[in-house]
Amino acid sequence: MNLLDRAEFAAPDELAQHQQAAWAVQRRHVAKSAFYSDLWQGQSAPVDLRDLAELPLSDKAQLRLSQAAHPPFGNYMTAPRSTAVRLHRTSGTTGQAMNLALSASDCAITEAVGGRCQSSAGLTPDHTVVHCLNYQMWMGGLTDHMTLQATGALVVPFGVGSTELLVRTIKEVGITAISCTPSYPSVLEHVIAEKFPGLKPRDLGLKLGLFGGEAGLDDPAFRARLRGVWGMEPRNANYGVSDVFCNFGAQCDHDTRLHFMAADVLYPELIDPETEAPVPLEPGQTGELVLTHLARECQPLVRFRSGDIIAVDETTPCTCGRTGFRFRVVGRSDDMVVVRGLNLFPTMVAAVINEFSALSGDYRITLDQPPPYDSLPVQVELARGQIGPPDLADKIAQTIKSKLGATARVTLVPSGSFPLTEGKTKRVIRGYQ
Repeated sequence: MNLLDRAEFAAPDELAQHQQAAWAVQRRHVAKSAFYSDLWQGQSAPVDLRDLAELPLSDKAQLRLSQAAHPPFGNYMTAPRSTAVRLHRTSGTTGQAMNLALSASDCAITEAVGGRCQSSAGLTPDHTVVHCLNYQMWMGGLTDHMTLQATGALVVPFGVGSTELLVRTIKEVGITAISCTPSYPSVLEHVIAEKFPGLKPRDLGLKLGLFGGEAGLDDPAFRARLRGVWGMEPRNANYGVSDVFCNFGAQCDHDTRLHFMAADVLYPELIDPETEAPVPLEPGQTGELVLTHLARECQPLVRFRSGDIIAVDETTPCTCGRTGFRFRVVGRSDDMVVVRGLNLFPTMVAAVINEFSALSGDYRITLDQPPPYDSLPVQVELARGQIGPPDLADKIAQTIKSKLGATARVTLVPSGSFPLTEGKTKRVIRGYQ
């Protein structure tokens, strides 16, 4: 492994030296890649990490083509097939599912970095945590389980489905923490209300919620609702990009923003998503996150476009002592909807919807035709037992207009209209071909 001890607390000079030394090794490894040889048209990777921007960017579409032409792992698989000890697949929600190969070293580094994140978010050996993400080949199942285990916590590998059994298990075992998507508690609430009369979510005794896989935790109203309904502290504990690392960003006790936790094994850049021009990784800057592995055997990625638009807030050390830059995920570039020149992301719409107590917080942006758009079509779901005043849709539209600047066409739908999902919830539906 090529990990720096307590890297999340390392001083910038120490990190920079470690990064350059790691890149010297990784650069020679990536030189074996047929994928990058073709992409770079014979150009060599720069010796100095700071010169990476001289190289072309890589992206998910290119990796899909590589795996289609060179199954199962693509010609960016740089280690021998015998090196791989684990196979995962991405969900394929935005295209062809991808095969992810990990060596023993890749697994160990992934689990160590993810363990840093879970620890930062408050998980300790004193916790019993139930893990409720899909174990069926998805990186979020087994691999995230191992990151939870890396903290020393007692981990219950529950997965998805059998929600009634989950409620009983939490009660019987004395589980104190849950790892899941931010939308999953609402699934549990429905089951509790229907199958366990008289039981309230906070009666389960959960004290810590470790969330990832979806946006939402940046919204103070959403966090407040989780505290009020469940009596647990919600933590943004699991930010990652499956092709890169399942988890390399989490909050701490002192700051709800994500801390970048993998600087010893992952080199970050920012670019303008439209022009691809470099953007300084400085406070106040927003751009698409681009990532380069500094330690990866099986499928090393160089200047990989994550598709995530992030806002960098701080680059100085946090009160907790961690030195990684702190950031917020604004949204996915493929979820962005442009309405009369305004770039809108689902998280921005969610923040408005969560201001209304008569709503469940669930919504869909359904686009039935290709752009351009003069207005944003939003369906919002009423909370359980709510009818809503006659002018509620108009008030929501007015708030979206005043806060986001965009005209919205708001439609109210009854509670339970949207399917409950135990995995990732897709908010933007593009119904056109």
